[in-house]
Amino acid sequence: MPTNMNNKYKPVIGLEIHVELKTKSGMFCQCKVGQFQAKPNSHVCPVCLGLPGALPVPNKKAIEWTIKIGQALNCHINRQTKFDRKHYSYPDLPKGYQISQYDEPIAIKGSLKLKVKDEKLKIIEKKFRIHRVHLEEDTGKLIHKGNETLIDFNRSGTPLVEIVTEPDFHSSDDVKTFLEELHTIIRYLDVSDAEMEKGSMRLEPNISLQKIPNSKLQVTNKSKLPITNEQLPKYKVEVKNINSFKFVKKAIDYEIKRQTVILEKGETPKQETRGFDSNKGITFSQRSKEEAQDYRYFPEPDIPPLEFDEQYLKDIYKQIPELPQAKFERYVKDFSLKEGDAFIITRDRKLSEYFESVNSKLLPAGRQGKTQSSKLQLKTQNFPQFIANLIINKKISILLSVDEFEKKAVELLVPKETDEKLLDVTIIRIIEANKKVVDDYKSGKQNAIMFLVGQVMREMKSKADAQIVIEMLKSKIQSLNVKSNPKTK
Repeated sequence: MPTNMNNKYKPVIGLEIHVELKTKSGMFCQCKVGQFQAKPNSHVCPVCLGLPGALPVPNKKAIEWTIKIGQALNCHINRQTKFDRKHYSYPDLPKGYQISQYDEPIAIKGSLKLKVKDEKLKIIEKKFRIHRVHLEEDTGKLIHKGNETLIDFNRSGTPLVEIVTEPDFHSSDDVKTFLEELHTIIRYLDVSDAEMEKGSMRLEPNISLQKIPNSKLQVTNKSKLPITNEQLPKYKVEVKNINSFKFVKKAIDYEIKRQTVILEKGETPKQETRGFDSNKGITFSQRSKEEAQDYRYFPEPDIPPLEFDEQYLKDIYKQIPELPQAKFERYVKDFSLKEGDAFIITRDRKLSEYFESVNSKLLPAGRQGKTQSSKLQLKTQNFPQFIANLIINKKISILLSVDEFEKKAVELLVPKETDEKLLDVTIIRIIEANKKVVDDYKSGKQNAIMFLVGQVMREMKSKADAQIVIEMLKSKIQSLNVKSNPKTK
């Protein structure tokens, strides 16, 4: 493939993300959710198996959690919503239809702003639009063993949220960044374990290529505007059920190359659903892709439409915690943390809560550099940054209580009392035992001094101030150098 071939085409990528909610019971029945711990087909009932006469009852908690997700993604929450029947024939769908949502989903028209790299590797902010967030029931699970396919219906009926984006992505890197942030938000909301290796968060990119016009002016103007339905390519390829960010990136990159080859032949790629073989790093055809009319949607007759009043929605909104992006910005502004460190800490809600617990105990509100702790009246320019360094570099375990963490921090911050007579003897011994390293240092290899520091600290069993050790080592080596090269009068 010519190296410049991809310059002719612009990737157009939209995403469908399925997230299993960790409610205690099913979406429309009382079956216990927890298919990973149970024997196959042990958590089933007439409702989730679609037996005659069984009536579905919506799970209130699942609805509230879907509203949370929609609000966290800056969506408009519809005051009225309904469930629909989505018909298709597949072995893991016992009823022959799935109870889902079609034209009146719970949430629509959202967005998520992220910092990503542009073509020149500069960090810029981009907004990716959310088309809809809707709620449905999961299907059963197919298990392939040799020439046999087994079905476990334990998963059937588990509450499943589907998040659909607009086709705003033009690179696999942007997709990966978006999905990682979405995964973090879901974990912050505490509505799903989002464990992709278990299938509780499944990723499905829709990929196509748009030919770039010859005019550079057209390219510049169009690349800054969202793509409208009229501008979309006349086909799209969906890659189903990917369970890692790395594999999503690989699948998209492979599809871009595969579709480019087809377009260069003057042909149009087939509109289809494909799978991804993670071992070979390739996608493979599964079936032709369905259109909305193929599913024969109609309103679910056994579930009346739902209406949310304003107070009900406000009560749900109050339960939403501070989300990672807002927390990141606050840490940089209020705690003066380095952006990289703030990002690491805010990726994990429990880690950020621990960080804040330590700071709230040891620092007066809104102040830095001085601590509330009588034991920790220490001089440090930015105490929160010091705490962040200890956590990120794992110098103190976050499994400790805040009091235990404080004690360890004191030990690290308080200058160590150094027995200088013992240190003097130790340094002379280390210098004599490591003459080659000393020569390396004297010849200009500055890093050699750190090896000697390590040897001294080991001999002193770390009961010495590292800065004092460095200064004494340099002084001793310098004095030895002077003695070996005496000045002549």
